[in-house]
Amino acid sequence: MVCFLATAFFWAVFPPYLLRRIVKQINFIGVKTTLVIVLTGTFTGMVLALQTYYALVKFGAETSLGPVLALSLIRELGPVLSALMVTGRAGSALTAEIGIMRISEQIDALDAMALNPYKYLVIPNLLAGIISIPLLNAIFVVVGVWGGYAVAVGLTGVSSGTYFGGIRDFVSAKDILVGLYKSLSFGMLITWISCYKGYFTGYGAEGVSKATTQAVVLSSVTILIWDYFMTSILLT
Repeated sequence: MVCFLATAFFWAVFPPYLLRRIVKQINFIGVKTTLVIVLTGTFTGMVLALQTYYALVKFGAETSLGPVLALSLIRELGPVLSALMVTGRAGSALTAEIGIMRISEQIDALDAMALNPYKYLVIPNLLAGIISIPLLNAIFVVVGVWGGYAVAVGLTGVSSGTYFGGIRDFVSAKDILVGLYKSLSFGMLITWISCYKGYFTGYGAEGVSKATTQAVVLSSVTILIWDYFMTSILLT
């Protein structure tokens, strides 16, 4: 898998750069996942605000609801949940698409025509994932904060000024960069694993189904494991 990724980045340096295909994959991975991200982010922020409020009330610290919710979304829940949503919606589709091209010998046809399969199938997906997932993470965090605001102010009675004032005072640029670095790495992990599993899928419908399942499971587990190591490195 490491050799597969290294080969993809090696060929990414040389033309043609296929910008139109990269934009098409950004639309597939990013734009078409936006609705899922908005819904997930909104209700994540709402339930997190509700649960956090009742925990903070026990310590008389309900005024800290805004920063606690924002930091949770920015550092952890935003990058991880948006990456998992992309894995389920786009990662599985990428694996199945490339896998079907493998079993129908379309990838062999590209080789026969002296066209590099990495340039057409792997590199556009890698670049699209690295570009799209940080943007989806930003959308997730914003709608999550507003979802938490709706519950905090409308349901529990926390002051609007207290909510946003705490976020302004306690959220720093470092926190935002932590979320950005995580989402960039998750974007590469998802597309790397999905493309690899599709590219080397077994033959027949059973091979494609196994490759798709393996891609989703491996991507999800890798995201959670890598999240721990990124957190331990970036927050020390």
